[in-house]
Amino acid sequence: MGPIIDLACGTGRATIPLAEKGYKMIGVDIHKGMLATARRKTEKLHLPINWVEQDCTSLDLNVKSEFIYMVDNSFQHFLTNEDQDRLLTSVNKHLIQNGIFIFGIRFPSNEELLQPSTEEFWKSYQDNQKKVDVYTISNYDPLNQIQHYITLRKYISDTGEVMDIKTTNIKLRYVFPKEMERLLKENGFEIIDVYKNWNEEPITNDSYQMVYVCRKK
Repeated sequence: MGPIIDLACGTGRATIPLAEKGYKMIGVDIHKGMLATARRKTEKLHLPINWVEQDCTSLDLNVKSEFIYMVDNSFQHFLTNEDQDRLLTSVNKHLIQNGIFIFGIRFPSNEELLQPSTEEFWKSYQDNQKKVDVYTISNYDPLNQIQHYITLRKYISDTGEVMDIKTTNIKLRYVFPKEMERLLKENGFEIIDVYKNWNEEPITNDSYQMVYVCRKK
């Protein structure tokens, strides 16, 4: 069996455990900082991992794999039809015949897309013994099927006052199930199964995620 390819691998959250089980791994990400962290985490472990900095829409790994995967809903970071096509073309090129591609994406439910555009409390956590309250603001662009998320991290003092606010922005493309069927078919894949989560539970109308198991035709 050739190497398993983990696309948009980040810091190796899914790559490293598979390598620890003895699988030969290639972890691919476009973010230099993420890969630097992954390398630091594994530099003394002598694991069979090759960390590669590349754009997943234009992969050039000079290998063929039986199994490629993408976790953490990373498929949604490819915002345009052209980017989605280029991604799937790259995956197809690096799979052997009948090779498997598995990826997850959020389910485009009303609850997911029609979130209030006002500031909503999400969670709290501790950072260097300081409380951080996290709020989100979302705005869905239906013409482009893109959800714009703003995350606000409010650092709270011991007296309950907001000391600092850090803001991050993210854009996520949503794909509807029938749209995904056509997209995968046109890019040389057949769908084997679609699940509501990584535990292989059947997908339903109230799902929060779609996990696609595809085969290169």
